[in-house]
Amino acid sequence: MVATPTNKTRDAVNYILEKQKEKPGASLTGLIDEAGMRFNLTPLETEALTRILKDETKSC
Repeated sequence: MVATPTNKTRDAVNYILEKQKEKPGASLTGLIDEAGMRFNLTPLETEALTRILKDETKSC
């Protein structure tokens, strides 16, 4: 089953991108875990978040 982004997932992506600007050396895994707790993401939403962020870093 492929996870699709939800509003919570989009909010978490924006949160992580802001945190990365504040702390460029921050661990992506740590930020994903933090965002998962902060936005109460389900495992599928966390999977989508991870996929989105990996795609984002590939395009940079």
